[in-house]
Amino acid sequence: MRPIFDAHLDLAWNALHWNRDLTQTLDEMRRHETHMTDHPARGRATLTLPEMKRAGIQVCLATVLVRSKPEVRPAGGFSRIDLDFQNQTIAHSIGMGQLAYYDLLDKLGEIKLIGTSDQLKRHLAAASENQNEPLGVILAMEGADPIHTPKQAEMWWDRGLRCVSLSHYAQGPYAPGTGIQGPLTPAGREMLKQFERLGMIVDLTHCAEPAFFEVLDLFPGTVLASHNMCRELVPGDRQFSDDQIRALIARDAVIGMAFDAWMLKPGWVRGETSPATVSIAAAADHVDHICQLAGNTNHVGIGSDLDGGFGTEQTPHDLNTIADLQNLGTILADRGYSDDDIARFFAGNFVDLFLRNLP
Repeated sequence: MRPIFDAHLDLAWNALHWNRDLTQTLDEMRRHETHMTDHPARGRATLTLPEMKRAGIQVCLATVLVRSKPEVRPAGGFSRIDLDFQNQTIAHSIGMGQLAYYDLLDKLGEIKLIGTSDQLKRHLAAASENQNEPLGVILAMEGADPIHTPKQAEMWWDRGLRCVSLSHYAQGPYAPGTGIQGPLTPAGREMLKQFERLGMIVDLTHCAEPAFFEVLDLFPGTVLASHNMCRELVPGDRQFSDDQIRALIARDAVIGMAFDAWMLKPGWVRGETSPATVSIAAAADHVDHICQLAGNTNHVGIGSDLDGGFGTEQTPHDLNTIADLQNLGTILADRGYSDDDIARFFAGNFVDLFLRNLP
């Protein structure tokens, strides 16, 4: 089994907003949700902490995920699973609750919080020797809305936050996200100055154009894309254009492959298209595309986004749990990738990036 570094998992959101006990087995979690009807993903989760261990995941970026939206979505869909709140004061407070969840899991020995390169080195060495080592967690934030003001970024840094995307969907306080276009806000430009001073890593996933290129122009620090795919293969502004991918490669970034089926199959319609129409092999097509653009295998990893607001109703038909990510290795080997290449895709590229750039 190959070790995995998963660059994007919304663990606290699943626990606190979906009311999921991530210490259960996956079967236990699914049984608990059998009669729930508030969301199509109920009873179809793909991960818990024990299932992640079974999958070979040694480290992940685990997110704080909260949005500030003056107009919360009407009843139905995601509004039943709290994500949007009326202002940044509330979003900040909810985000601090998610941070408290990770802190307590760490104290209970369920996870190991990682904030420095030395801690990451020690954790990887321990995990290679002991399969029962807790999951290593590097704290990330998807959409910077919980950071109340740019000056507050230092407080989050001191609490262990190491990677932030400025936006999620639609307009945020710092940048436009998926579904719209626009520039960075003045607060977003100030936020980048704070991130540069602190050493925060910027995640460009979800960052719409032209703000995407503004970040690269204004921010000299480390960038990555935790969970993003290729627009050339699946059209839509959620994916990266080849120009964006080349720009990330030029900055020595790593792009994590996501396993949300609508990002893998052109024309996917949520709630209508069958998972039978797409397989894990579709992600290998995106790996190939990025490697061809780069001319090497140094810029691709895994950022699965599994249970990121969906379950097996919206994953490839051959991905029933997060442990099925291991099958990507066989698919890539059949396409001619070496064992070293595959090890870099599964963990090495993101590990190297964080060993170089954590404090």
